[in-house]
Amino acid sequence: GLNYRRKGLKALLGRVLSRDVSEIVVAHKDRMARFGFELIEWICEQNGCRIVVLDQSNLSPEREMVEDILAIVHVFSCRLYGLRKYKSVIKEDPSLPGN
Repeated sequence: GLNYRRKGLKALLGRVLSRDVSEIVVAHKDRMARFGFELIEWICEQNGCRIVVLDQSNLSPEREMVEDILAIVHVFSCRLYGLRKYKSVIKEDPSLPGN
């Protein structure tokens, strides 16, 4: 998704920047990062590492755009759901002012 605060991704990129890794193998391109894969790939290349994607199925530009839009909608719907849950927790907390 849009979250780059993933511990595993950060650790992997740290190892790439340290030149500890020469090759990364992923099943699908979007398993590493839905957005920004090309930037991550460039960073890897600049540090002597290549990314091997096992699933090389090519999507049409339209299909790729539809999948990207669905991923964005999913991320924001999850955030909205999280905010609703957080709002109800605040209302139910007797230790907070106004409750």
